[in-house]
Amino acid sequence: MSSQQFKIFELKPFINKAIEKAGYKEPTEIQQLIIPIALNGDSAIGQSQTGTGKTLAYLLPILESINPNKDEVQAVITAPTRELAQQIFTEAMKLAEFSEEEITGKLFIGGTDKQRSIEKLKKQPHLVVGTPGRIKDLVNEQALNVFSANMLVVDEADLMLDMGFIHDVDQIAGRMPKDLQILVFSATIPEKLKPFLNKYMENPEYANVQPKQATAANIEHILIPKRSREKVAVVETILSGINPYLAIIFTNTKVKADEVAAALSKRGIKVGRLHGGLTPRERTKEMKAIRNLEYQYIVATDLAARGIDIDGVSHIINYELPQDLDFYIHRVGRTARAGLTGVAFTIYEVSDEDALNRLESRGIEFLHQDYRLGEWITLPARNKRKNRKKQEDEMDQKAKSKVRKPKKVKPGYKKKMKYEMEQIKKRERRVSKRNK
Repeated sequence: MSSQQFKIFELKPFINKAIEKAGYKEPTEIQQLIIPIALNGDSAIGQSQTGTGKTLAYLLPILESINPNKDEVQAVITAPTRELAQQIFTEAMKLAEFSEEEITGKLFIGGTDKQRSIEKLKKQPHLVVGTPGRIKDLVNEQALNVFSANMLVVDEADLMLDMGFIHDVDQIAGRMPKDLQILVFSATIPEKLKPFLNKYMENPEYANVQPKQATAANIEHILIPKRSREKVAVVETILSGINPYLAIIFTNTKVKADEVAAALSKRGIKVGRLHGGLTPRERTKEMKAIRNLEYQYIVATDLAARGIDIDGVSHIINYELPQDLDFYIHRVGRTARAGLTGVAFTIYEVSDEDALNRLESRGIEFLHQDYRLGEWITLPARNKRKNRKKQEDEMDQKAKSKVRKPKKVKPGYKKKMKYEMEQIKKRERRVSKRNK
């Protein structure tokens, strides 16, 4: 397959050249669905998991539509995190480099000097990428003129909703033209997102890419029982049994992430931290250290599972299962990218049984293991007792169906029936053993 496949979209020559240089071979499913809709000027909702090529699905139509001769904002892209906004901006500018006429872009994110951002806007850029809060501030300051833009992208919309930013996006969209083209991308479409969609999108096209499987086929899912051990001790045990290129240890809260990072540091393990509680300076410093491969281990919240692209993640460790099981998919999706393999460990307790059953019902197959005395050992199935009880119940029913109640009930018939049932069950067990 070659980048020739993108030529079906009849994009400008410089875009085709950029695609070829970037090494994109063929359009992904979400790109095949969204790009023609976007090029036609229609609004669309694209629903697909992380890592499916959503960014290119909207960047290519945006670059196609921008007129470099107009010194005005023509497209606005909003993202829930600074890191994701930075990634989108970098990718957009890489593609725009190939244009003979300069396409200008500006990145506006929180944690940077607002006054300096305002000074940069003496000349309006063609493309604006940023976090909703900072873009809204610049619009309110009348420094950024979004009323001229005809395209708005809302990336990771469900995460935007979770983080409380959808109101800011609403305010930005309210300052833009009525015939605005909106492209919304989200892994899920929660009910609370629908009022925003209905307000700005009249009969949008809908593209839903169902995952062919819950997670990538080249991810190995391993369950580690906590038992009576401390969880941090279990994490240390796992780390002693692997040599990752880069491992992310996921917790559900910022407080827990700090606790785990501190506990591992006390045990002499150097770890990075990544969560929403860090200051802008701390986050920038940690991301730089991560990209410079200064850490082999990172403790993170689910913020890092959505909207942050970290290269080379070989292992995932779920310190605790997320309450929303979709986040399990997002977490493990950080590994086994670009055709590589990955391993996802989950430390579990008895209270996690229901969640694990639900993940298994999605087609995820877990191995049951532990690391002891310097080697990985396979443990008996965690639901062995439950399966045995189920088999016993089934055997009871089978035996009962084979023993007929006598027409005339005589004294001791119950005892006789019970004896016959036990004999049948013994024979069934022997047959079962032989079959095994």
